[in-house]
Amino acid sequence: MQRSTLVRGTAVTGAVAIALTLTSCAGSAAETAPTADMEIGAVDLSADCPSTVVIQTDWNPEAEHGHLYEMIKDDYTIDANTKAVTGPLMAGGEYTGVNLEIRAGGPAIGFQTVSAQMYQDDAITLGYISTDEAIQLSGTTPTKAVFAPLDISPTMVMWDPETYPDVKTVDDVKSALSANGGVWRYFDGSAYIEYLKSAGLADASILDGSYDGTPSNFVAAGGKDMQQGFASAEPYVYQNEVSAWGKPVDFALIHDAGWQTYQSSVSVKSADFDELSPCLTKLVPVLQQAGVDYYKDPAAANTLILDLVDQYATGWTYTQGVADYSVKTQVDLGLVGNGTDSTYGNFDDDRFADFFDKAGKVYTDLGTPPADGYTPADLYTNEFVDTSISF
Repeated sequence: MQRSTLVRGTAVTGAVAIALTLTSCAGSAAETAPTADMEIGAVDLSADCPSTVVIQTDWNPEAEHGHLYEMIKDDYTIDANTKAVTGPLMAGGEYTGVNLEIRAGGPAIGFQTVSAQMYQDDAITLGYISTDEAIQLSGTTPTKAVFAPLDISPTMVMWDPETYPDVKTVDDVKSALSANGGVWRYFDGSAYIEYLKSAGLADASILDGSYDGTPSNFVAAGGKDMQQGFASAEPYVYQNEVSAWGKPVDFALIHDAGWQTYQSSVSVKSADFDELSPCLTKLVPVLQQAGVDYYKDPAAANTLILDLVDQYATGWTYTQGVADYSVKTQVDLGLVGNGTDSTYGNFDDDRFADFFDKAGKVYTDLGTPPADGYTPADLYTNEFVDTSISF
């Protein structure tokens, strides 16, 4: 999942990862070293999980990853060179007997897919993999999702409400841009664009795949063009932190147009599934509860997130204002929550099946079809989710 290093956007990357070598930041800062002799609480992961559970994220530290940082927010060690933070994995304030290492993605791993990173490094226990990536790469780096921290993807298209006062949904975009001569700027390779074209919601006349994550072209167009982004970030950033724009934008979620991927699903390599199942039985409910706890009180975890962004120094800009906006917006828009039932973190079977069909067709047309014989059941499971954990 590729994003920019200034303001973020999303794109489904191809099967071939971008090979880049990054220069690490000098030095590291240990806030508090994890304690090895802590008393284990009600949840004991020590017999079933690796001594350090390693989770590879898909981007720099941000509020969408808050449920992870919630578990180590009070006791951690930062390694600015490797762009990772480690601490005792806590559940409800009690030690679980193992440590948690959270690794940054995006620029920290050369912008390659999390799937590729997991297959290159056996130390990684779990990774953030969106459903579209899992489908596209099922034949080369197969993974299986076990927990959905985000119910709805934040990916959106945004526009100037002064220029386009009548645009409310993705359905309105095509005709509005055509009439005004504007374009929809997006990251080249975004699979949702191929879906929108096949659904008649976009065509080549309004599409521009040159988006590079910076605000310059959007600002220069003076409101004529539209642009992809994340609903939980860019609306705040453009109004409050892009001085050349400095006013509101409106947006529509791509999810509402029918491309209903599960963004950043916590996943394992398919070959590791059986071995890790005893660990996942205990760990997934801990992840669920950490998410519920984070959105109730995100302050401490967000303080850690902002510290990590500062120390990792990858070029990513993230402020307290964006973090606060993100948390509120995720909840208000239902990007995070119980979805259609009363459980946080599970996958909706009908929705997943529908998306599998849509994405399978898109990727088949693009030449990267799902693995032969694959069904939705190969890509996710709800068996470890505690149905009693709810927002």
